[in-house]
Amino acid sequence: MTDPIRPTDDEARSLARALLDDADHCTLGVLEPESGAPMVTRIALTCDPEGRPLTLVSSLSAHSKAMAASSMVSLLVGVPGAKGDALTHPRLTLQARAEEIHRDAPEFPALRDHYLLKKPKSKLFIDFGDFYLVRFHVTRAFLNGGFGRAFHLTPADLKPPEAL
Repeated sequence: MTDPIRPTDDEARSLARALLDDADHCTLGVLEPESGAPMVTRIALTCDPEGRPLTLVSSLSAHSKAMAASSMVSLLVGVPGAKGDALTHPRLTLQARAEEIHRDAPEFPALRDHYLLKKPKSKLFIDFGDFYLVRFHVTRAFLNGGFGRAFHLTPADLKPPEAL
């Protein structure tokens, strides 16, 4: 059997970075603390100034409780196009560690302002007491760039060019 994983190249890195940069939401996978069963949900997504995935969550949500119990998560980034088979469109799977950034953290004010620049509608609820930011530290990534275009990526492969 032939290995379907191609050597990671600049085109794969560029496509993965574009998927992250263009994403306004993604699918988050966590493990439910009570049962250990997998659970997925859709979350808003942007990237912090260093290019790491960033979101805003409520402590009232099931997924925030799951991330508090285990910081290991998975994100699926990429939206199928309007035409064609959804499986032919590129998507990026990230394995990551979720870092909670609460309002008492020194970096919260700057990240809050950055998040609001990217997600201005969040102004309606970002200052509610149950909301906080979560930054995702990628540990592994898998890019499916379409049929026959599969790649394994490292965190370094996902760094934006200006962060290198």
